[in-house]
Amino acid sequence: MERIGEVIESSTTSFTAGAYELLAAPPFGALVRAQSRTPGLAIYGLIYEIRTGSKEPGGRAVVRGRTYTGRNLYDAEIYHEHPDLAEVLQTEFSAITVGYVDNERIYQYLPPQPPPVHYSVYECLPNEVLRFSERCEFFRTLLFASHIPSDELLAAAIRNAAHARANEQAYLIHAGRQMASLLKDDYDRLAALLRRIRP
Repeated sequence: MERIGEVIESSTTSFTAGAYELLAAPPFGALVRAQSRTPGLAIYGLIYEIRTGSKEPGGRAVVRGRTYTGRNLYDAEIYHEHPDLAEVLQTEFSAITVGYVDNERIYQYLPPQPPPVHYSVYECLPNEVLRFSERCEFFRTLLFASHIPSDELLAAAIRNAAHARANEQAYLIHAGRQMASLLKDDYDRLAALLRRIRP
């Protein structure tokens, strides 16, 4: 499996990684795995934010869509015309920690230590997404996280987990029941989430 980036900021509950390729972060809601210093242990996170900007602290990207000669460039043409953008811009993604794996056993609570800065990050393949999402304890972590778009993230994670299975509908029904037990006192929020996980 090819690594997609490395940890550039880390805490007990989340981590941020720099992507090795500009504009090539995994999608919102993707399950990623960050390596740990402990052999056989890796940390799972769900991507809740993706951003691209200047590598310089406090810097900003500048407009590149019009040349000095007045020629207009659009979208991908800008990157083709300015290959140096890969040297001055960086794509980063942040993930909330939802569990870890230790010697093949998956736990859906916080690991003993966050992933170290500069350690590798990988996007999880469908079989790993399937294994991680067999249990739903991480739903509670997402529903009650205050600093992220929690409902949108949970819905995206459920859709991704369903796509990893042969029987998507069965998993969606199972996930809906789990959410119903967690949100039994908040019908409006539950109804909105159920609408978001429909295929």
